[in-house]
Amino acid sequence: MSEAMNNNKIIRIKTIAEGHKAQQLPPPAHPFISVVNFEDMNPRAVGDPGVRVLLDLYTISLKNGCDKVPYGQQQYDFDEGVMAFMAPNQLLGVRENIAAPQPKGWMMFIHPDFFWNTTLADKIRQYEFFDYAVNEALFLSEKEQSLINGIVDNIRQEYHSNIDKFSKQIIITHLENLFSYAERFYNRQFITREKSNHQILGKLDKLLLDYFNSDDLTLKGLPTVQFISEALRVSPGYLRGLLKTLTGQSTQQHIHDKLIEKAKEKLSATNLSVSEIAYELGFEHTQSFSKLFKQKTKQSPLEFRAKFN
Repeated sequence: MSEAMNNNKIIRIKTIAEGHKAQQLPPPAHPFISVVNFEDMNPRAVGDPGVRVLLDLYTISLKNGCDKVPYGQQQYDFDEGVMAFMAPNQLLGVRENIAAPQPKGWMMFIHPDFFWNTTLADKIRQYEFFDYAVNEALFLSEKEQSLINGIVDNIRQEYHSNIDKFSKQIIITHLENLFSYAERFYNRQFITREKSNHQILGKLDKLLLDYFNSDDLTLKGLPTVQFISEALRVSPGYLRGLLKTLTGQSTQQHIHDKLIEKAKEKLSATNLSVSEIAYELGFEHTQSFSKLFKQKTKQSPLEFRAKFN
């Protein structure tokens, strides 16, 4: 049964059967995987627009045309060809304008148990897009949509056919292909959405510069990936993927590079000792600073400073 917690307006869906029942759909053809067309869903089935749905399922959706949809604490105006991924225990809201026409497209539900004893059992956690925020959804071209829809149609046909010992592995193979294409398309999106992504990089560099020029380094230590992601209003996974594509570095590596730039400035332009510089840059131990500096520059802080004396 679904658990309704009226005080928080949250409905929890534990199984695919519960999800179908909540949407007043026929029972699912397969207990652990189902693809449902948005046209067949009832936007009024789970309650008023204030309701949030907590799914114990993986969900993948491809929407064409929709009004604003609440997701976590945000809203997103889905437009043409938007693909989104959700891991279990993420909140999805009821559409604000339930009187508007239903969007076209589909939503796939996968119970985590479906991945048990398959190649995706551990690999599913490596797909960072399941943890992206809604504003980091994937925008698909018509050609890309057609390719994804073809894979999903194959999955539907497989679980609707006579289930045998080959069915699960065939579906898993289709899912792996779908996830591989999603990674490719996200990589493309990081590059083609160049203006907005480079704006994020610019904001990141300014954020780090301001942080390093304040007392935060001494008082709080190095900024964490979580702190930076929250400040930039992007998820840690999305930021990591963006930086990896555009700079070849992880977020942590980018932080360290900017830190070393600041260290070089202090070594070349001040008379502070290495230990004093290490302290000002948020290092508890001078050895840790010297190790990082040498790792990044192939020379010790004193060797670097000697070039300016």
